[in-house]
Amino acid sequence: MHLVTYLQFQHASETTLSSSYTTICDGHTGDADVHWMTARFARQCQAHADALTPVLARLDAPSEPVPERLHVQGLAVIRTGQAGLLRDLQELYQLVTLVDVTWSLVGQAGKAIRDTELMRIIDDCAVQSRAQLDWLRMRMQMTAPQALLVAT
Repeated sequence: MHLVTYLQFQHASETTLSSSYTTICDGHTGDADVHWMTARFARQCQAHADALTPVLARLDAPSEPVPERLHVQGLAVIRTGQAGLLRDLQELYQLVTLVDVTWSLVGQAGKAIRDTELMRIIDDCAVQSRAQLDWLRMRMQMTAPQALLVAT
């Protein structure tokens, strides 16, 4: 059963995303909304990972090998200027998209095994991940004209 493998992947992905949000938060302090929202999102992602911990503790370890290349790499360095901010937000968007689709996948498996605790966690976390995507898309659209049209 690969459900546990994917839950472990989701736990690691949420932890990586939290760290990436913190990197952007610390690196883009001049943009107050980016700073505060990424700090908030970092806390949400860490809470998502923490919520999975008891579920992982009660499920059996996977008996199959982990699928190849099942990992995620986070942001370690920020870029400067508006174009750098736009690129950083795009990378966050890619990470959140991966997290969001994985919540959907494990949600389908959770429904199939009728695990109500897991489904509650997935439902709560997926709503927040979608809200993160919405905010990132909006913020990228706000940043794009300045970043792409004005020389800095």
